[in-house]
Amino acid sequence: MDGLVMAGQLLLALSILIILHELGHFWAARAFGIKVEKFYLFFDAWGVKLFSFNYKGCEYGIGWLPLGGYVKIAGMIDESMDTEQLALPPQPWEFRSKPAWQRLIVMLGGITVNLILGVLIFWILIFKNGETFIANDKLVHGVVPGKVGQEIGIQPGDKILAINGKPVQRFEEILSSKVLLGSDLTIDRQGQTQNINVPTSVLELISDYGAGEFITPRRPLYKVMEVSAGSNAAKAGLKAGDSIIAINNRPVQFFDQFQSLVQANKNKAINLTVIRGEQPVTLKSQVTGEGTIGVAIPPKFPTETQKYSFISSLPIGASKAWGSFMANAQGIGKVVTGQVKANKAFTSPIGIAQMFGATVDWTWFWSLVGILSMALALMNLLPIPALDGGHAVFLVVEMIKGKPLGDKFMERAQIVGFVILVALMVFTLGNDLLKIIVN
Repeated sequence: MDGLVMAGQLLLALSILIILHELGHFWAARAFGIKVEKFYLFFDAWGVKLFSFNYKGCEYGIGWLPLGGYVKIAGMIDESMDTEQLALPPQPWEFRSKPAWQRLIVMLGGITVNLILGVLIFWILIFKNGETFIANDKLVHGVVPGKVGQEIGIQPGDKILAINGKPVQRFEEILSSKVLLGSDLTIDRQGQTQNINVPTSVLELISDYGAGEFITPRRPLYKVMEVSAGSNAAKAGLKAGDSIIAINNRPVQFFDQFQSLVQANKNKAINLTVIRGEQPVTLKSQVTGEGTIGVAIPPKFPTETQKYSFISSLPIGASKAWGSFMANAQGIGKVVTGQVKANKAFTSPIGIAQMFGATVDWTWFWSLVGILSMALALMNLLPIPALDGGHAVFLVVEMIKGKPLGDKFMERAQIVGFVILVALMVFTLGNDLLKIIVN
């Protein structure tokens, strides 16, 4: 069932993004009087389609292969590889008959819509929900490093003061791409100021362990919220409302200390000292092989929410959208320069489906759609034949040369681009499947 929920959210998100991207090409083509012959969500490979109908000379439909979509523009060499039309004399309604600048606008139409969509989504989300954040100066107990944070030298209780010399206002800034793509952190460690370098290789570690293994705010050990029925903690007599203050006579003040001591005693019995009411009580509990006893202790972080008007939400949303775009661009740059391995940076639809999760949270859903829209715009800007960016490069070359590139060249370039895209898809799918098998 969880898999169906994830797949359903992925298909809905992809459908929205693909339809709007292709509408960008469609609207631009129609604006210049270019005939559009087909408009498809997903590919009707080998002529197999799930649904189709004709309206005003254009065939609309849904294909069976959910790897994208397309509009077939008359007189253009595209993914359909229909070259028969090009053997006939050019017609005034064809793509090839229009000036290069018009064709360039048509090719950039999908990217433009994706950029606008990304900004629009973030704008509406900011207006509706505001920005909820953890005030960094309120984290009086500092942070707790996960496996990734420990690798770069962060210790429990460290307070992050600045990123590349700029003071940190919100804790979320520490988890941004600006940090994860390489930065210098200024920290306060027991009253002493130190610098810690975050190398670009941290992205590979996060790919292995997950973003939650970087750092989290350190939280005191609050009262037990829930004791799982039938758990070892329940058998030991622990109750909701108890406050754990020691394990095996070792004082515990923070949740990470509690976790570490319990994890260190897998398959062993531990003595819990708790405050019940105002009295100390000692309980004996067995620890499972996974290093748990069956209690839930809620996190309590000092969050604040800042609301914005409809107009003032626009620049905030646009900034978040552009930040997402630039983060992806920087990530691709790190891969190209060899600073980050490709198998750690790219993900397939499997990985994207896992990001949506097994529950439906519409705020999270639309946030991911906004991020994916900006990523799709960037991906299509890449100068790879078969992508919009590749077509745009060829049109710019044509405008410089004063004449179009040959049809044979364009056909071969399209094939090369298609092979590159298929290879990338196979690579990312195989990589994500391997992660699932190994884990």
